[in-house]
Amino acid sequence: MAYYKYHIFFCLNQRDDNEQCCNNFGAEDKFNYMKKKLKSLNLYGVNMCRVNRAGCFNRCQEGPLLVIYPEETWYRLLIMKILMKLLRNILTMERKLNAY
Repeated sequence: MAYYKYHIFFCLNQRDDNEQCCNNFGAEDKFNYMKKKLKSLNLYGVNMCRVNRAGCFNRCQEGPLLVIYPEETWYRLLIMKILMKLLRNILTMERKLNAY
């Protein structure tokens, strides 16, 4: 049995050399929003959801990215609308979005 129903990892890597990375595209803000929203809805914790920081996924040109386990599904969060749709999906605990 999984410890979390959904374990969500956000790439929050920040490159020093000004190369493209997820954090240059608002990944930190999206991470904070999702974590705060899940907590406010009492969906954060054991047998529910967990949101964690991750290092570089080595897909910097595609960022910002997150991956959700156990489905191993990747999402590209270029616009907030995608994050909102993903949150609605988690809130209803129904089906996952189409993979990125």
